Amino acid sequence: MGVISVSELVKTFGGTRALDGLDLRVEAGEVHGFLGPNGAGKSTTIRILLGLLRHDSGTVRLFDADPWRDAVSLHRRLAYVPGDVNLWPNLSGGEAIDLFGALRGGLDRSRRDALLRRFELDPTKKCRAYSKGNRQKVAIVAAFAADVDLLVLDEPTSGLDPLMESVFQDEVRRFSRAGGTVLLSSHVLAEVEALCDRVSIIREGRTVESGTLTELRHLTRTSVTVETERPLTGLDRLPGVNPVDVGDHHAHLEVEPQHLAALLAHLLSFGVRALTSTPPTLEELFLRHYGPGPDLAATPTPVGVAAPAGAAGTTTQRRGDR
Repeated sequence: MGVISVSELVKTFGGTRALDGLDLRVEAGEVHGFLGPNGAGKSTTIRILLGLLRHDSGTVRLFDADPWRDAVSLHRRLAYVPGDVNLWPNLSGGEAIDLFGALRGGLDRSRRDALLRRFELDPTKKCRAYSKGNRQKVAIVAAFAADVDLLVLDEPTSGLDPLMESVFQDEVRRFSRAGGTVLLSSHVLAEVEALCDRVSIIREGRTVESGTLTELRHLTRTSVTVETERPLTGLDRLPGVNPVDVGDHHAHLEVEPQHLAALLAHLLSFGVRALTSTPPTLEELFLRHYGPGPDLAATPTPVGVAAPAGAAGTTTQRRGDR
């Protein structure tokens, strides 16, 4: 049994089917990327895992327990960072962090102080004076300072500058090396590619791909740029090869992985002067499923999600995030 086990999950809001038989499995100790555009069902799934929503059908288990029935005990084993953190305006950042820790049964004070230094967060300021990025830091520090087994991160670096994103990635790696499990929902594909052991891509409430990045990259083409001594011919007759830009002595090609060896053998016969091979990126894989279409004309952007688990703030749910 994985830390997170979801099968055939269904959730509707009136006439809208937000989740339509979604499957998700996250094993202990892994960092699992959870990808999809706005409206795919990511945040709805996370709310169900947190016990904030009740699913209509299917099965969902968190540490082999029911997130709806056992929410209180489960929240002591996990920490949640949303993409839009709501805090108590009259508390200082340090007081908010300590309150989150108290709701889970305590936190590591030395770890808390080290994280405040790493994320350059002034804990004495009132929460109402914080920028969006600093509000994110409060939730991030509270999560990493907690003694938990699972981090649920929904667009956690929204509002952070690149330096703080790098610090965040270091802390995720530290948590994972210590045996912790991470579910990371993010639109920053470079972040997912740098951190995640496995990814699940969802669309319209269903899982369309799941596996390691190596396993999923067979679904996209490798980019090859070559310069040869003799004029290139015969490329159009090679199976699985798409010529993007071809001249007499140079070419930029895209090739399906299973046909790469045949392409290289063909190129060698023309005397290769220089060759660059670039494996497919996660972005290419993502666009394969979410390429230009009527509902994806714009780049996905983060949307509001629930207040931190156990916080006194209100849970918000926006139509576009279902």
